[in-house]
Amino acid sequence: MDLKKQNIDNLTSLWQVINQRASTYVIENVFDYGIINYSDWPNRLWFKKTPEQTHLDLAKKIISSSSTKITIPYWEINGNDYYLLLENNGFVKVLEQVGMYIDLSKSDFKPSEINLNKVKDERTALLWESLFQKAFNYKIDHKLLLNSYDQVDYLIAYDNTSPVGTALMYHTGNQIVGIHSMGIIPEMRRKGYAEKMMHSMLSEAVKKGYSYATLQASEMGKNLYLKLGFEEQFLMRNYTLPKHA
Repeated sequence: MDLKKQNIDNLTSLWQVINQRASTYVIENVFDYGIINYSDWPNRLWFKKTPEQTHLDLAKKIISSSSTKITIPYWEINGNDYYLLLENNGFVKVLEQVGMYIDLSKSDFKPSEINLNKVKDERTALLWESLFQKAFNYKIDHKLLLNSYDQVDYLIAYDNTSPVGTALMYHTGNQIVGIHSMGIIPEMRRKGYAEKMMHSMLSEAVKKGYSYATLQASEMGKNLYLKLGFEEQFLMRNYTLPKHA
């Protein structure tokens, strides 16, 4: 199994599902994209193979004509170097992440006292939206959750009755489950909640029979995942045009 490819496929499949449900998914020859003007996410354009200049020209035209910020992810794997093409065409790097995975059969995770409740209606979708925006300072509109919670597990983490953060878990019908959008609201940080959430999510993943969990970590979050047993796979750079940076 190519775990690097599975990590990326889980992420791009998630974007695809969200855009399909919002009727905003567009398939081009070399890249796919979706623009949701009432949400800050996903709003991605991603290449399915190494682009040429003509593909960059088309991508640039699409992004330049949009009033919504659109990000292009670049995965540093298999010797690809088209980030140079991006940079030579005026794109600027706005964020770096690290693709990571864990072999769930080699670890022993126990659920913590943190409860993970799934979004299941408009009330909980609005709460998830509010918590996520506090944690990350950008918006995932609750309507996207209502359109897709039958296929994506949007989770609200509670310490007793107090909501402390969000996450989502998404799988694509194979042995991989992806963990995304995990964040703790500012007033609940530095209390160990992120680690407790991960233990509960990974314990649930084991119970459901998944073999691997994948994620894309920020530099700030990477050490927590290494501590839990995740391994680094690849660097992920995110680019956009200067007017959106």
